[in-house]
Amino acid sequence: MPDPLQSLRSRLEEFAKERDWGRFHNPKNLVMAIAGEAGELLAELQWKTNEEIAAGLKDDDFKSQLGREMADVLIYLIRLADVCQIDLVQAANGKIDLNEARYPVEVAAALAAKYDKLRGCPS
Repeated sequence: MPDPLQSLRSRLEEFAKERDWGRFHNPKNLVMAIAGEAGELLAELQWKTNEEIAAGLKDDDFKSQLGREMADVLIYLIRLADVCQIDLVQAANGKIDLNEARYPVEVAAALAAKYDKLRGCPS
């Protein structure tokens, strides 16, 4: 069974190659694109209450628009990882491992504090 993330990475690489966009896909530009797309994602939820968002998620048009903005962030992130030769799954698993050590359940459960502000957590 093919790896969906790898398949998407390959498809994006081919998409950029066909359009000769590789010259624009350097780390700086890709990070700036991620920031811009994250801003567009933010704009979809800005000024809405949690209740309004929950109601919006029941509306197909709102949910589709939110999905498109999420996809834009993901697409640029995958391209950035590809250009930088970083395995996103490995990096994410490593970060989760680090966070498990930083936020032990017995200390961090139900708290939103950063690890360096929690008593008994390693810094």
